[in-house]
Order: sequence, then C-alpha cells, then structure tokens
Amino acid sequence: MKEKFIITLDQGTTSSRAIVFDHAGKIISMASREHRQIYPQPGWVEHDPEEIWQNQKDVLNEAIEKGGISLEEILAIGIANQRETVVLWDKNTGKPVYNAIVWQCRRTADMCGELKKDGLEETIHQKTGLVIDAYFSGTKIRWILDNVPGAREAAEKGNILAGTIDTWLIWKLTGGKVHATDFSNASRTMLFNICDLTWDKDILELLQIPASILPEPKSSSSLFGFVGKSVLGREIPIASAVGDQQASLFGQACFEPGMAKNTYGTGCFMLANTGREAVFSKNKLLTTIAWGVGNRVDYALEGSVFIAGAAIQWLRDGLKIIQTARQCDELAEKVTDTHGVYFVPAFVGMGTPYWDMYARGAILGLTGGVTREHIARAALEAIAYQVKDLVECMKEDACCDIRSLKVDGGASVSSIMMQFQADILDAKVIRPRVVETTAMGAAFMAGLQTGMWQNLGDITRIWEQERVFTPTMNTDDARRLYDGWKKAVGRSLEWIDR
Repeated sequence: MKEKFIITLDQGTTSSRAIVFDHAGKIISMASREHRQIYPQPGWVEHDPEEIWQNQKDVLNEAIEKGGISLEEILAIGIANQRETVVLWDKNTGKPVYNAIVWQCRRTADMCGELKKDGLEETIHQKTGLVIDAYFSGTKIRWILDNVPGAREAAEKGNILAGTIDTWLIWKLTGGKVHATDFSNASRTMLFNICDLTWDKDILELLQIPASILPEPKSSSSLFGFVGKSVLGREIPIASAVGDQQASLFGQACFEPGMAKNTYGTGCFMLANTGREAVFSKNKLLTTIAWGVGNRVDYALEGSVFIAGAAIQWLRDGLKIIQTARQCDELAEKVTDTHGVYFVPAFVGMGTPYWDMYARGAILGLTGGVTREHIARAALEAIAYQVKDLVECMKEDACCDIRSLKVDGGASVSSIMMQFQADILDAKVIRPRVVETTAMGAAFMAGLQTGMWQNLGDITRIWEQERVFTPTMNTDDARRLYDGWKKAVGRSLEWIDR
C-alpha cells in the first residue's frame, strides 16, 4: 500500500508556499514564491490576487515534483492563510474588482473612527470578539463597495463574491464551484457572530454589506470541495481551511485551555486556548474562534502585533543595513546591548494593547556611539517587547499565567531573540523541531478529516521540541528595560493628526 501525503497551501503576507507532510509529520518537500507588496499611499497595503493564485498554483506543482510523489499518493490538501486580507471578485468572470486589501492596510481608519464615535465598540466586541479597527476585513469590504466604480451595483445584483484569501483560493482551486470559508477566518472579519456562528445581520446592515456576497462558513476541518482536474490533473479533496495563527496553535498541539503559542512572522500573534468558552478580554485582547473540528468549536484569546519580522525586512529592503535576515542576528550578536536605543516598529499603527491606528514607527535614544549593530539588536528586542505586552495583557485578564511559551514562525529561528524573549518574559520559551507549525496545523486538520490521523492524541505524539530557552537575566534589569520600552512606545502613539 502506497504511503499517503497531505499538502498544505500556506498563503502568507509576503509569500505563497506549498509543503508536503507525511504520516509522521515530517516535511517531505517545500516550495515558496514571494509576491509583490503594493503601497499606493502611505499606510495603504495591497496584494494582487491573481499573482497570489498563480504563485500558489505554481508552488503546489513544484512541491509535488520536488517530493517525487504521485497524484495518487496525495490524500488531501489543507489551506492556511493570512487572515483579514480580503478580495472581491466578479463571480461570472472570476476577475478581482480591485487588489486584495491587506490586513496591515490603514485606509479605513477614519471609517472605524466614525463607528467608535457612534458608540458601537461594545456592541461589536460582544458580537465578534474584536475591537473596531482597520485591521479587520469588514471595513475593507465596505471601502471597495464604496470606492470601486460599479462594485456596489454589481454586488447588489448578485454578481460579486467576497472573501478572505482562503475563500479566494478555494473558489479558484474548485473552478468556481465552492464559495466557502471556515469559522476561524470568518471570526476575523468583524462581520461574524462568534457565538451564533453566523454572519451578523445587524453589522452587515450597519456597514451596508450585502449578505449574498459572503461565503458559507464551515468547520475548519471539513470537506471544502475538490481541486479541479485543470489544476493538477486529478481531483483531490480540500479537507481543511484555517487562519494562519489558529493553524499554528493547532500545529503546536495547544489543545487544552491555557496552552499558548506565539508566531513570529510578518506580524506577531499570540493565542491562548480558552476551550469551548468565548472569554472576553478587559485588556483589549481579541476573542476569536480557534477552530472547528468535528462537532466542536474552540475559542482563543489573541494578542496581535502588526510588525515583527517585517521590521527585519525593512532593515534589509528599506534601510539597507543588512542583506539577509540572518545578518540581523550576526550584527546583533556583536554587541551586548542596544546602547540605549529602542526601535518602535509602528509602521502601520500599533495593535494589542494600544490599538492606535495613528501611531507611527520611531527609533529613539540615538547618540553618536550608536552603530548599525545596535539598531539591528534593537529591532530584535522590539519584537520581544511587543510579545511581552501581550503576555502582560493575558496575565491581567487572568486567562493564564504563561510560564512557558511555544514559539514558531520564521523569526523564531533567531536564537539571540528567543533568549532575550525568555529573559524579558521571565519564562521558558520552547521552540519545536518543526517550526512550520502553521502549515502543519492545516495539514493535521486535513488529515483528521480524511483519516491520516485518528485523534488529537496522534497529533500530540508527533509534536517535538527542539530547544528550550530559560531566563538568565536579572529580573530588575528586565523590568528596567521593559519600562524603557513602554516610554518609547508612548512617544510613537497618536503621531498622525486625525
């Protein structure tokens, strides 16, 4: 009997990847391709949906070829995706009516400000678990309907479809046969009632969004349809779809309430499992659906940092003081501290716990002795400080006392940053053997749906740690450094005049 494999399409903010997993959770092959970041105006961020689709299709075929596997050996495909990024397209032609508006985009900040002025924060929080912010998909959809000529008229006639990137990929993969999303992605739109598991009619009416353009919400581990023969030459089931951060929580085997993980990607996202109960935060954490598996829906508390690995990318592509991400570590390792420098990477505002759409980035504490080595180290430390912000919120919410944190994502390979993270948290930081936990989580869900794995116990046994970072810094020094971070953040808040 031939071995079977699961392929995850991991569609992220900066690249599209395909990863082939075997029954032991081992990566057999991987392919990746970056896509353009489009910045039409300051604070605006877009992607080309057609480019994402083409890249995702190309890397899928490339990963299969690299892995030396046949189509008959592919049991199922899972999808993990950047979450709040949204696309609207013509359902007859399949062509997007506008570029995808990315989760980082701030163009609807004023629209969100008006919703807050109208006193809708608590209503939306209780229905969706979210704060009112331009981060989420709802106001992005409204912007496209209001600003793209003919879009609203076409939507009201039933000719427009909308969705997050998972929905777009499912529609394209199935040849336009399936318009669906999963509960985790739906919960990131600011349009979905996370208790009723339905699109909220009151919010849709408030934002003037026709319900007919929205996808069918389903459990994350579900049959979403079949990849059309025109894509691979054989129909293959799409057996999972899940937002990337929830996928990572699943891939880290955080199945019990109180278990937490942090992903260091373009942004930084910490999720703590709260089980079957939707816990509403008093400290501006987000309440979100973790996943739907079988007949069960689990919830999580989430802290969101908008700029993490993107700060390293900026040092490379914007400031040009490094050529590779690894070089940032190499520079940082040449100095013992930042020489008093703090880097606040608020390029698109600040997320949890500040939720300031008008904050902007700053490098503070500059003196004549500061070198690029110090700035590189400050960039790494800034990521760790932002995670510390999230942990403090979770402690205050009495959700969980995080004494150990599972980590993953591209920047988690930075050992110097992981050690500083452990020091500033005064907690163990646990890095898994396979850091591709987002893709692994989607693969696990697809495998549960199709029989590759039988239960959560099978998955827990697959997960392995690679290294544990334990705190070594004096707690008084850690507190002093963190106080400096809070002071620096205060300088960057409300920088843009409203």
